[in-house]
Amino acid sequence: MQKLGMGQAVNQALREEMRRDPGVFIAGEGVGVSIHPSPLFPTHGLLEEFGPKRVKDTPVSEAAIAGLAVGAAEAGLRPVVEIMFNPFFTLASDMIVNHAAKLRYMSGGKSSFPLVVRMKCGAGIGAGSQHSHNLEAWVAHCPGLKVVMPATAADAKGLLKSAIRDDNPVIFIEHMGLYFAPMPVPEEEYLTPIGEAEVKRPGKDVTVVTWSGMLGVAMTAADTLAQEGVQVEIVDLRTLAPLDKKTILASVTKTGRLVVLHEANLTGGFGGEIAAVVMEEAFSSLKAPLRRVAAPDIPVPVSPPQEQFFIPSAEQLISAIKEIL
Repeated sequence: MQKLGMGQAVNQALREEMRRDPGVFIAGEGVGVSIHPSPLFPTHGLLEEFGPKRVKDTPVSEAAIAGLAVGAAEAGLRPVVEIMFNPFFTLASDMIVNHAAKLRYMSGGKSSFPLVVRMKCGAGIGAGSQHSHNLEAWVAHCPGLKVVMPATAADAKGLLKSAIRDDNPVIFIEHMGLYFAPMPVPEEEYLTPIGEAEVKRPGKDVTVVTWSGMLGVAMTAADTLAQEGVQVEIVDLRTLAPLDKKTILASVTKTGRLVVLHEANLTGGFGGEIAAVVMEEAFSSLKAPLRRVAAPDIPVPVSPPQEQFFIPSAEQLISAIKEIL
C-alpha cells in the first residue's frame, strides 16, 4: 500500500471523484490559490488540473460558502465546500442546519441535496480556541445531516468518496493532526460505507469507543495495558450520524465494560449519546459503571503546555479503564 497523510488521502479522493463526475466541484477559502501550498494539504494541485471553474476560491464568508453549496446541490451539481475550521460551522450553520438538512424532507424526498461540507478539527497544533474546538455533537444533533469523522487516512479517502456520491448533505470533519502522519492507503478504487463503525483492535476485557484523532490515544493505551494482561477492544465509530449502534452494543455485550473517549469537551459531548445508548440497550451486560474520558469544559488553550493538558491522554484513559476493571 501507499503511505499517505490524511490530507493527501483526501486530495486523492477529491481528484478521483472530480475525474469521475464532471458535476463535482470544490469551493472555499484558499482552495485554489492555496494558503497552504504543501502537498500534504487536501486541495494541493487541484486548481492546476481542473481549472478555476471547478476549483473556486471564495470570499471569507462561511455563510456564503454554505449557501453556494445548497444552491448548487439543488441545481444538480455535487459541491464539496470547505469552511476551514470546525468552529466556523457556527457562521455557516443557518444554511446547513435550516436548509441543507431539511429541504429533502420538506420536498417529500422529491429533491436531493448531494453536498459535502469539509471542516478541520482538533487541538495540538497551537491554533487556539477559535480554530480547534470540536463541535461534532452540535452537528450530529441536526436531523438530515450525516456526520463523518475518520481516524485513518484510508478511511478518510473511502468515506469522502462515499460522501460525495451520497444524495444527502454530509459534514466531513478531518483532524488537523492526522494530516502529517503517513498511514497505509489502498491504491485501488474503493469506497468505505457511511454508517458503519469498525473494530480496530479486538479484546475481551473492556470496550473503548472513540473516533477521529483519539484513535491513536486509544491504541497507545491498549498497547500499555496489553503488557499487564488487559485486552482492550477499540471501536472506531468513523460515522456519528448515522450511528452504528449494532457494533457498539455487540462489543459492550462481549466485554461488559465501556469507556468512551473523545477530544471534544465533556459536557454535551457525543460521548453522552453513546453512554445513553448502552444504558438503554445493553445495561444488563455491564459489569461496572461506564466512564467518559474527554476534554475539560474550557476553551482550547493556545499555550503548548496548557493545550497538552486540554487533550485527553493515554494515561487518563488507562486510569479510567483500571477504575472499572
